Amino acid sequence: MADLHVIFGTGPAGTWTARSLAEAGRSVRAVNRSGKRPELMPESVEVVAVADASDPAQAAAAADGASVVYQCMNPPYHQWPELFPGLQRGAIEAAKRAGARYVSLENLYMYGKVDGAMSETTPVAPTARKGRVRAAMAEELLDMQRKGELEVAQARASDYYGPLVTDSAMGSRTFEPLLAGKRAEVTGSADVVHSYAYIEDVGRGLATLGTHDEAFGEVWILPHAPARTPREMLVPAFKAADLEPKYSAVGPLTIRLAGLFMPGARETVEMMYEFTRPFEVDSSKFERQFGMSATPPREAMRRTVEWYKTRASNS
Repeated sequence: MADLHVIFGTGPAGTWTARSLAEAGRSVRAVNRSGKRPELMPESVEVVAVADASDPAQAAAAADGASVVYQCMNPPYHQWPELFPGLQRGAIEAAKRAGARYVSLENLYMYGKVDGAMSETTPVAPTARKGRVRAAMAEELLDMQRKGELEVAQARASDYYGPLVTDSAMGSRTFEPLLAGKRAEVTGSADVVHSYAYIEDVGRGLATLGTHDEAFGEVWILPHAPARTPREMLVPAFKAADLEPKYSAVGPLTIRLAGLFMPGARETVEMMYEFTRPFEVDSSKFERQFGMSATPPREAMRRTVEWYKTRASNS
């Protein structure tokens, strides 16, 4: 079989996965709706358009010849129940028709409210609608793996930050005001610990899973630095920007009010428990198996600030 890695989705996670695979000398094809090459996507990566990835025929055509298929798509937050399962099924069918292995990028919503650090053995017990969507999608893949219908590696990560990440709890609403000398906006409380996933680590982690036989048939939490409060996380960001730390915490009430006008904010309300109580993960299984640890937050924040500076100067 040809060594062709096909990535569905060219958002931050898909792009950084493509970069990691391309840097390792792999043949990569990235699939999105427009066929346009996104920022930071290597020129060596083939970019193709698919109007509707939930259509099995269209998805299969895009993944023709694949040895590994990566599912990195993420529909609009307020349309997860309607769109996400169908997108996954399209990618699954593409992998099956190509005879390819399958790497699924998932999150932690399916675990619900957990006391202590989440790991791969934490019981799935969602407490929110989007968590139930994610749990059902993960179970679909586990069932196919058990039946021998598909070789699957399931990757899970917490909230992203880093270059290309704008729509996140630590995205543009944090870094744009920070660089403007205003108060950096953080979700929930600035003093509750939270595990954040640096986006380059997410990409490297997915590429690692897709290129190691032992990754398949397993669930993996991708590398995360030890949990920190938003206040602690942003210390190196303010230092990189040569600014004094200033914060503005956006709590549940503010999010509820914003939700009256913005569907995305409305959908955030049920997930606020992540930011008002400790939310920690244990990624030691991945780190032990593959010898890969998370990028130190100081370096990750430096790169993030530099990317946001460049973005601002180009706008």
